[in-house]
Amino acid sequence: MSHSSIRNGFKTYLQLERGLSVNTLEAYLHDVDLFLRFLEESGQTSGLNTIKLENLQDFIGFITEMELGSASQARVISGIKAFFRYLVIEKLVETDPTELLQSPQMGMKLPEYLTIEEIELLIAQIDLSSSQGERNKAIIETLYGCGLRVSELINMSVSDLHLKEGIISVTGKGDKQRLVPLGSMAEKQITTYLKQIRVHVSPKKGSEDVLFLNIRGTKLSRQMVFLVVKELVQKAGIKKRVSPHTFRHSYATHLVQNGANLRAVQELLGHASITTTEIYTHLNIRDLRKAILKYHPRNTSY
Repeated sequence: MSHSSIRNGFKTYLQLERGLSVNTLEAYLHDVDLFLRFLEESGQTSGLNTIKLENLQDFIGFITEMELGSASQARVISGIKAFFRYLVIEKLVETDPTELLQSPQMGMKLPEYLTIEEIELLIAQIDLSSSQGERNKAIIETLYGCGLRVSELINMSVSDLHLKEGIISVTGKGDKQRLVPLGSMAEKQITTYLKQIRVHVSPKKGSEDVLFLNIRGTKLSRQMVFLVVKELVQKAGIKKRVSPHTFRHSYATHLVQNGANLRAVQELLGHASITTTEIYTHLNIRDLRKAILKYHPRNTSY
């Protein structure tokens, strides 16, 4: 049965069995469409009956990249759970993989970040013998070297680069623009990608100024960047849950750990409120507490 047929059946189920409001119905269908599209673009074509908890966790990582709040993420998960309950009722799947899927906790949660050593280990896994490898290294160096959101990365234009000045122009949320210094490693890798790889790719109409292109000459999708990172994490043997957004957290955390002014970090990240940036102060305090517990003589076990 095709995805469109399953979706239509789910819609009828929600209308007749659940009696949902029009807004809730549309929200659930939107969430299912997002999930099915993610499966298709991730190469998961073996059927809904083969979906496991790991696939669902990858999807949650993907919607986290969209910077949805905890409440919005919880709603998406609710929609996917309802979808799989329907699939079980209709005997389209044998088991419900969403039973162990947890909604995000509300309130402040300290983000996961990578150490410098982990980032270097991850970058070392990139196969530079392929053209995609040079591009992927430029992607990782830019995510970490500039603290970009995934949406900002995939929408970057060649004309946004100011390599002589060592800065890039970034269009963030609400189409607000900011200038971000380009780290030396990111600048070097972007230059390599432009001169050695991108010049040999024929951009499709409308993508002529897009910086990072796929093999078809069009803009990368969020899913593609997510999958690139996932593959590198697996190769590196890193056990943390890492997504493209983790590099943004790592960028900010390392800046604060090394004494960067919080207002400066706010500007670099494009946060509308410094309250959002202050979470990295909490990360720094957590690291300081670990140091005290480890090295202070009154915390030594006898």
